Amino acid sequence: MPPATVPTINIAPLFGEDMEAKMQVAKQIDQASRGSGFFLVSHHGVDVLDELFRITKQFHTDLTDEEKWKLAIVAYNKDNVKQVRNGYYLPIKGKKAVESLCYLNPSFNNDHPMIKANTPMHEVNVWPDEDKHPGFKEFQEAYYWAAFHLSSILLRGFALALGKDERFFDDYFKKEDTLSSVRLIRYPYMEDYPPVKTAADGTKISFDSHEDASLLTVLYQPHVANLQVETPEGYCDIPSSDDCYLVNAGGYMAHITNNYYKAPVHRVKFVNAERLSLPFFLMLGYNSKIEPFTPHDPSAPPAKPAITYGHYFEKAMVDLVHKNGQT
Repeated sequence: MPPATVPTINIAPLFGEDMEAKMQVAKQIDQASRGSGFFLVSHHGVDVLDELFRITKQFHTDLTDEEKWKLAIVAYNKDNVKQVRNGYYLPIKGKKAVESLCYLNPSFNNDHPMIKANTPMHEVNVWPDEDKHPGFKEFQEAYYWAAFHLSSILLRGFALALGKDERFFDDYFKKEDTLSSVRLIRYPYMEDYPPVKTAADGTKISFDSHEDASLLTVLYQPHVANLQVETPEGYCDIPSSDDCYLVNAGGYMAHITNNYYKAPVHRVKFVNAERLSLPFFLMLGYNSKIEPFTPHDPSAPPAKPAITYGHYFEKAMVDLVHKNGQT
């Protein structure tokens, strides 16, 4: 199979004031989102990607099994009942090798109204011991906000591509309540690798076909290409990039646009190599609700009912675990 068509889009104009140049970027986003569903983003303004890779790799190298257990989400460590989303996702010897740390909005603290109300999907982040991992928390929180800012700019390009005002998403994607998360995923090299699933087409895979449970996914995955996207011809390889982000629509974008921008079905191909996958899952606030619309046709009636982002995300998260297991 030839590789998927994944264009590289220079989004620098989205940071400026030239509307004509912005519309050119929006047209490219539209074409890519209606094609393979994936595109690479250059000139994104995030200048710490090399450091992100280095610090995350060192973190995974230094973290002990005892630390992983203390940080583990409740699916692994039943004592950590407040950690459904944020915390460590453990490898299981002989069953799965992938492991990761997930952290949420740094604004979620004990005084946050949604935390006080015990609202689902809202958690106060847990972090490794500062003395053992100096500067890790501060760097990752700063990276979260850098990824948030880039995502807000990308949403302006998507809004224009959908025929909306460029600030259409601003009221739904806010620092104080976004459910967005960062996942620091490690796929290790192992001589004795656990059993690997084989797809119907004979491809060995690390994570089966799925749609992302997000509005957008903004992924940094350097050095090793391992993603494949489903096309009418079959699964096609998606390139990696050392200095660009890979972007695709998630299930909520598909819902609100009546599938004008579908959430591309993709999977993780098995590659026995030490590698990192560092996604920012762009999510709205729990109570955010966008009425589904048909892009470029404001008179068309909505084809789907409006649902809050929280309702969508809770169901999508459960469905993903049921289909592919706990990551």
